[in-house]
Amino acid sequence: MTGVEPSRLDDQQLMKELETIHRTRHDTLLHGSSDALRAHNDRMASLEGEFLRRNPERMVAAGRTREGARERSSGC
Repeated sequence: MTGVEPSRLDDQQLMKELETIHRTRHDTLLHGSSDALRAHNDRMASLEGEFLRRNPERMVAAGRTREGARERSSGC
């Protein structure tokens, strides 16, 4: 794995890493090699997993659930 183990990052560092990896995702998908995309996937999964581990009770927006999506589509 490339980078610091996510469990060793403090909350601020973890958020910065997540922001960076999400910002670079599209470019990596479009222009990165298979190895680069695989490494990006692995790192993103590790960072996101750590975020979810630390924040199991995080606030979830109603519109971001399946039920909320159904309500949006039926209201059109």
